[in-house]
Amino acid sequence: MSCKTYVPEGEAAPASQVGATLEALAATIAARREAGEESYTHRLLTADVDAVLKKVMEEAGEVALAAKDADTALYFAGESADVAPDTSAAARLAEAASQSVDHLRYEAADVAYHLLVVLERFGIGLDEFAAELNNRMTEDERPAGAVRLYDDYVRRGK
Repeated sequence: MSCKTYVPEGEAAPASQVGATLEALAATIAARREAGEESYTHRLLTADVDAVLKKVMEEAGEVALAAKDADTALYFAGESADVAPDTSAAARLAEAASQSVDHLRYEAADVAYHLLVVLERFGIGLDEFAAELNNRMTEDERPAGAVRLYDDYVRRGK
């Protein structure tokens, strides 16, 4: 845990599969800082910052496009199922919708990876990132044991 974050006394940090996955990925990204130029992640961590920022923007745009595709595919799959649920056309539309959602998940993972590279580049650990998100929730919404930012590190805009 960083010096900027804390878990309230008497609370235990929650266990989470996504947390373990993100922690493993963040550790891999951090380790790639010492890799050679053959490592894509190393190049993103050490090259001009515009390279990784461009990738974040590119991947975010791809998420938006994939979400629109998935929304359209799900709409048409639902419409065809209402009209002719047992036809091969309906089955093809349902498969296309499923593939569109899979593509959205793939692109979202790209955004998460590139965002973690940006955070690592600037020394922001997952606990600080989680604390920022947790600070945005109300007491009722925040999970017990959730890491928080000390007030001295809470910044809202510039």
